[in-house]
Amino acid sequence: MRPGYRPNALRYGMLAALLVASPWASAAHAEEGMWTMDNLPVKQMQAQYGFTPSADWIKRVTQSSARLALGCSASFVSGDGLVMTNHHCANECLSELSGASHNYMQDGYTSAAQAREPKCPAMELDRLDTISDVTPRMNAALAGKHGADYTRAQQAAESSIEKSCVGGDATLWRCDVVTLYHGGRTALYRYRRYQDVRLVFAPDQNAAFFGGDPDNFNFPRYDLDVTFLRAYDNGHPAHTQFFPFDPAGPKDGQLVFTSGNPGSTSREEPVAQLQLLRDLELPSTYGYLSTLDGILWEYGRTGASAAQDAQDEVFGVENSLKVYTGWLQTLADPSMLAAKQKAEDSLRQWIDADPQRKNQYGDPWATLAPSLVAERRLFVPYVMLEGTRAPRGFAGDLFGYAKMLVRGAAERAKPDADRLSEYHDAKLPAIEAQLGSSAPVHPNLERTLLAFSLTRLRQSLGADDAAVKTILGKQSPEEMSTHLVNFTNLGDAKVRMQLWHGGQAAIDKSTDPMIVLARTVEPLARSLRDQWDNQVKAPQREASEALARARFARAGTSVYPDATFTQRLSYGTVKGWDENGHQVPAFTRFSGLYDRATGSDPFKLTKPWLAAKSKLDLDTPFDFASTNDIIGGNSGSPVIDAKGHAVGLIFDGNIHSLGGDFTYDGSQNRAVSVDTTALLAALKTVYRNQALADELVSGHLGGHAGAAGKS
Repeated sequence: MRPGYRPNALRYGMLAALLVASPWASAAHAEEGMWTMDNLPVKQMQAQYGFTPSADWIKRVTQSSARLALGCSASFVSGDGLVMTNHHCANECLSELSGASHNYMQDGYTSAAQAREPKCPAMELDRLDTISDVTPRMNAALAGKHGADYTRAQQAAESSIEKSCVGGDATLWRCDVVTLYHGGRTALYRYRRYQDVRLVFAPDQNAAFFGGDPDNFNFPRYDLDVTFLRAYDNGHPAHTQFFPFDPAGPKDGQLVFTSGNPGSTSREEPVAQLQLLRDLELPSTYGYLSTLDGILWEYGRTGASAAQDAQDEVFGVENSLKVYTGWLQTLADPSMLAAKQKAEDSLRQWIDADPQRKNQYGDPWATLAPSLVAERRLFVPYVMLEGTRAPRGFAGDLFGYAKMLVRGAAERAKPDADRLSEYHDAKLPAIEAQLGSSAPVHPNLERTLLAFSLTRLRQSLGADDAAVKTILGKQSPEEMSTHLVNFTNLGDAKVRMQLWHGGQAAIDKSTDPMIVLARTVEPLARSLRDQWDNQVKAPQREASEALARARFARAGTSVYPDATFTQRLSYGTVKGWDENGHQVPAFTRFSGLYDRATGSDPFKLTKPWLAAKSKLDLDTPFDFASTNDIIGGNSGSPVIDAKGHAVGLIFDGNIHSLGGDFTYDGSQNRAVSVDTTALLAALKTVYRNQALADELVSGHLGGHAGAAGKS
């Protein structure tokens, strides 16, 4: 189950140089590549497959694709705003809409009618509208700047560009300044923002994650990992471009494309950065998550309600552990690092061989070196006090709300150009949606998470650390978390919005213990954030910009940039692979699902599937493998054919794809998708949702014949 990408503060320090002449960073071979929509490898596709995407094809694919802001991909599959993504990408919505009498994540959900589709709390869907090159403007703003001056100039330039882009309506448009090629190019991505996203259908968890952890990142697979949502505009279903649904699915050997939002790759990073990731960040994160996994397991055993409250958290932790295991194994491969080191040495020699080039590009590695020292020194306190993802010192939703309110009040009091980028006016609608979310807060789980993370804070920084003493005082982590959760009012969205609209004065007057804690932590966290931005991020971007310019001068721009959670197209074929002399077929079938079922979790089928067995064609394709180049964040990506019709839904990769964050091996890396044939068969025969099946086939609510052709 490939994880959706969620922006991670740990990755702020991960820069990169573009490694020329390596198999991972030279012109992409075969199906390798996550290509931006404005720089597709048209000649390569024509040479390999005889396919040339037209301007109209590219526009339709761009505007039929979508992104869930929380960290997944999606697509429009009807002209009435119907959206297809993964079940695991909608876990948060399913959990938040569940209650004491219903568990939609576990048991599934079907809307009784379009008018009764419930809104997912705080879910945002973004549809890419345009990409603009703002490289000259950013380069001019950053020229000659270093350290803190560089950071301020970057924030000011981004603020100006994004504010102009949204045109005074940040609720309608989302604009992100995106660094590509690690500084070699800067682009402005403008999105149509949908903040009214409602739940239409989700299967039961047993079907969506059949095989559980044993089958996760493996193949053959038999998962119906899908959720259908609907985007609304002014209270009505949005009318959009969409991918017509192909009921026949793909064929073995067929050319297929994925249009998704891969989160973050490290294929362009120099060896020193990869070594730091391997030796410091990953072990720290893995250890944190391993311990948390055990704590959540014990917590879930205290009762059915506790297990339901923690189910989304448990899913994410266990999935991440498997991912990080694959990363550590890949980075432990000396041949991979040796190849990257050879390519890096080649680029350095090319620069040094010409005095003019040396004068133009300088010594980027000399710029990098002190930033790596600073990163190693700052990493632990930074992630503990400022980090928003594991490992961190303040886990749980309640402190997250408090930090957002305290920092937001301070940042909004500044001119937009002087704020941290995440608090620019153009970004505020997403924050307000989070704060105003109706999603429930589970106090027992909050106490457990906060106590655990505070314990790790004390362990990581030491009991004698000044920050630890300031935060904990004489209290134990358990005592502090109990007091904070018991007496805060931040579980109430109305209270949160009152504090948000009240600004700095309301924050200063608040006696809410969680706000008091956030006020205490904020000076410590902001000091670390400033050090990180100025001593780590700024010099690393400076160095990577020089390396990118050198690479472009040497090899041109016929390569794809590292993933940035922006829309990318990958192309490949439906294809199995050789596993130790055994050929793994590209397709699984319904018959294999029933053969694999044991009656016990995680290979247990629910009653609708058992009852439908005799009515299903067991030779129907279920899941399939393809050579498309994907990583985390691609979850929920549509698989489309050359006509731009949906033939599948990405939900995972095979075990070999776990190293895809660092390299691509076309002989074994595989994306794993649900076949559209299986989706329709399950809707019609297992879940008896003919209305949804008709909408998919026709392309419109009510199943109007021929509508699909108007995409």
